[in-house]
Amino acid sequence: MAETTTAAATRLARKTRTGVVTSDKMQKTVTVLLERRLAHPKYGKQVTRSKKVKARNDHDAKAGDTVRIMETRPVAKTVRWRTLEVILRAK
Repeated sequence: MAETTTAAATRLARKTRTGVVTSDKMQKTVTVLLERRLAHPKYGKQVTRSKKVKARNDHDAKAGDTVRIMETRPVAKTVRWRTLEVILRAK
């Protein structure tokens, strides 16, 4: 029974991020831009770091939408995330 509890705890501990869809040209996949702000180690100035990830598009997200994504098992060669919800639709 302890194994089941561990599996449930692992599922709850998956990373979730919020980002903006930059491309929806693929059939079932979207590209999401993740941005994070941090202080420069030496100068202390706020700098923005960004990364693009590919996510499985289960919620019909379009380019410009703000989405919440969750880390998951590999779905395809480069896809390691899936969309949880569309937070804000693009106009």
